[in-house]
Amino acid sequence: MPTAFETLRYEALSCTACKLAGLGRTQVVFGMGDPEAPLMFVGEGPGAEEDRQGLPFVGRSGKLLDQLLEEELGVTRDRVYIANVVKCRPPGNRDPQPDEIAACRPYLERQIDLIRPQVVVTLGKFAAQLLLGTTEGVTRLRGRSFPFRDGVLIPTLHPAYALRGGGAPLAQMRADLVRAKQALAERGTVLS
Repeated sequence: MPTAFETLRYEALSCTACKLAGLGRTQVVFGMGDPEAPLMFVGEGPGAEEDRQGLPFVGRSGKLLDQLLEEELGVTRDRVYIANVVKCRPPGNRDPQPDEIAACRPYLERQIDLIRPQVVVTLGKFAAQLLLGTTEGVTRLRGRSFPFRDGVLIPTLHPAYALRGGGAPLAQMRADLVRAKQALAERGTVLS
């Protein structure tokens, strides 16, 4: 008997709710990691490499995320859960459009419902704006923690932005991950 999480994943893998399903996706990128993790990361959407492999954050941005997970939190990606706002790659890596975000939102909301993370870290503008219900930019949102469901949400920059922006954005991401670690510790959770 499949779990509710496995059922949701199966439903998402055959989704045709928006035009991304027919715009050249190779496969749906549902998410990866521990579905019982206390820490969840939410990015924007899959890129070309993610679309090829069917896994989130496996390109250059993913390598940076992996490095930051190890250096700032002392964990590998299998100890957290990583998902995206949209589950299919927008053509040419363009920004996801509002109708695409709306079509995928039920999958993300259900992932969050089932995982029940204590801390959600959003990676970039789209995830932060969607989950916080705001139009404020991520550079203004980051550096703070927001109440979110039964835990907190911590917005940070997208790893691709840090790769382009150099030392300052990378330092900001590191500080935000330390904030996530502290938020977990305040709830009596130690990642290991």
